[in-house]
Amino acid sequence: MGRRPWPVPELASVGALAEHLGVGHGDLAWLADARGLERSVVDEQLRHYRYGWLARPGGSPRVIERPKARLKEVQRRILHEVLDWIPAHDAAHGFTRGRSARTHAAAHVGRPMVIRLDLEDFFASVSAGRIFGIFRTAGYPEPVAHALTALTTNAVPVSEWAAVPRPATPTLVRAHDRLGRRLATPHLPQGAPTSPALANLAAFRLDRRLAGFAAALDATYTRYADDLTLSGGRSLLGQANGIRATISGIAREEGFLVNDRKSMLATRAGRQRVCGIVVNDRLNVERDEYDDLKAILHNAARRGPGGENRAGVPDFRAHLLGRIAWVESLNPARGAKLRDRFARIAWDE
Repeated sequence: MGRRPWPVPELASVGALAEHLGVGHGDLAWLADARGLERSVVDEQLRHYRYGWLARPGGSPRVIERPKARLKEVQRRILHEVLDWIPAHDAAHGFTRGRSARTHAAAHVGRPMVIRLDLEDFFASVSAGRIFGIFRTAGYPEPVAHALTALTTNAVPVSEWAAVPRPATPTLVRAHDRLGRRLATPHLPQGAPTSPALANLAAFRLDRRLAGFAAALDATYTRYADDLTLSGGRSLLGQANGIRATISGIAREEGFLVNDRKSMLATRAGRQRVCGIVVNDRLNVERDEYDDLKAILHNAARRGPGGENRAGVPDFRAHLLGRIAWVESLNPARGAKLRDRFARIAWDE
């Protein structure tokens, strides 16, 4: 072990890592995919991940890589016994204990200018080399850092990527091809329990540089996953193009790419949103979202909840209570009105 800046477990060898994770040496090599089978084998039983994709409006499909049970359990141990000890930057609000989309948005309430940018393919952009660097910085010797990196990164099989629909729009085709290149090499898989924490750590230098840049502008910077937000006074309006160009340049230098199609600049004259939360004067839910939920509760009280569960949510009652709690956390008065409507619904026991 080298110098440990954080109190991570002392694992001086791959054998010690296997023992700490509760697996045999052969099993560790298998789970770490030492032979590189994941990328090439056709037999799904020989893989450690299951794959799928989700359509995204105005974007290329999102590829989901779900680790199978055994690898997932090992990744959870790495998350809680190693990564939980390594702090993210103070500007990171996603996937961080005590912070959330609400705290991210709260940092930008009542600001004359809000500038939002989005990072393209956040998890897939983080390469195995960067993850290896994180584990080395934590103090682990090279063999252990290599093993931890292999356990937490993945390369998508050729056949699985070939099954992902290719968009027709030229700009989206280019983004699709970039994603394919990222997924073809070891990267953070979207679906692994370790990926959010490792992505935050990989973005530490990005957060530090953008927080310093914002401070020089007398502005505030925070990040929630791939959502970068900077807010400040009216003087930012005249500098907006330069600010976005500087942020894009810093992101590129740190291994990320800003998705220009999702950048947004808003003054208080319009609706300012951060992670879907309105921040003009106070934290608030969007009016359309509130009205939609209010209508569902009204109709469920009149005609019964069954007809309002159009998406077939397994526990519709808990689903509605969760949505009400979210509104209540942003606007207690609106939340109280929704709870009153919810109380009128007759639920079949």
